[in-house]
Amino acid sequence: MHRTDVRLMSRDTGPGSALVLGDPHGAGLLEARPIRAVDRVLARVFGVSLDRLLAAGRAPESDRVLAARAQHIVSLPARHALAGNWEHVLKVAHRAPVPAVPLCRDRVAAAEPTIRELIRCLRAPLPVPAQGVAAASALLTDATGPLYSRRGPAALDDLLRSALAQLDPARPLLPSG
Repeated sequence: MHRTDVRLMSRDTGPGSALVLGDPHGAGLLEARPIRAVDRVLARVFGVSLDRLLAAGRAPESDRVLAARAQHIVSLPARHALAGNWEHVLKVAHRAPVPAVPLCRDRVAAAEPTIRELIRCLRAPLPVPAQGVAAASALLTDATGPLYSRRGPAALDDLLRSALAQLDPARPLLPSG
């Protein structure tokens, strides 16, 4: 038998009101801690930069605010909203060009099947790793990324496929110890 690496606090914190955090003493354990209102506020205020950290592979349990952000973005309502934003990108790409919207329409058109698969995965009711949701979100908010700019070396379809791979529900949600 393997020792459980998740230690829960004795008091019931209720659904959605606890964060899973790494042990500050470095013992490799995870603890459930009550979520504070300030954690939620900071997670929203710094959402874009936190999404970039999560997309890059930073462990959500390494920080209270990062854990709060991860908890929020993997929720079904947040994932459905993100899927809706990607659907909006597809609609805008099919409309007549508007100078105020610097969308790379040809890239969106070429990546449409991958975008539709991303939308399907975001709407699926299965739990998914925060890294994949954050990667899908970061692609939408990065004004220098391939969705809006032709200057970067990364291809939109490649980054979308990477986000899809990270959204795989078979991937572990917590680090293995």
